[in-house]
Amino acid sequence: MPDADDANALISSLHRPAPARTSFSEARFMRVLDKPLVVSGELAWLGGDRLERKVEKPTKETATIADGEVTQQREGKSPRSFSLKRAPQLQVLLDSFVALLAGDPSRLADSFDVSLGRDADRWQLTLTPRDTRVAKQIASIHVYGAGALARCMRMEESDGDTSIDLLGDLATQMPADPTREGLIAQCGGAM
Repeated sequence: MPDADDANALISSLHRPAPARTSFSEARFMRVLDKPLVVSGELAWLGGDRLERKVEKPTKETATIADGEVTQQREGKSPRSFSLKRAPQLQVLLDSFVALLAGDPSRLADSFDVSLGRDADRWQLTLTPRDTRVAKQIASIHVYGAGALARCMRMEESDGDTSIDLLGDLATQMPADPTREGLIAQCGGAM
């Protein structure tokens, strides 16, 4: 299967040694809001199954996933923790981030059906959750990149909500009034 081999080779090339940190800017499009919620900060893979998401704007907040627990700390509030089992969408993000940053195509394939689209040096991985319970919340994740660098991640929720993260250098290029279509084009298109 040349397509599977190509996807596996690409995923392997994405490996970064832990801790791996990158800037992000996220626009979350929700049906209940008139305009997207935009946050920015830093994502970090700390090794193993440990992720950290530090939001700097609009308010400071840190979320850490480690040892099956999610801990959220908002500025001026007490931390709160809960089991990762209560948040299957976070488990999906954990699985996808860790597998991509570890360059582990077999772990990615355990949780997702993986397809790859290419256009010259640009590529798009489409990850569709295998677990039907997870698929009721997360329809798909699209990772856009060029060479051995992921530039964007788009998560399509089953209810129609969407979040799009611009990663690394692209994180500074979040438009003042982002649109889904504009961000998808900025990430490299829909391929």
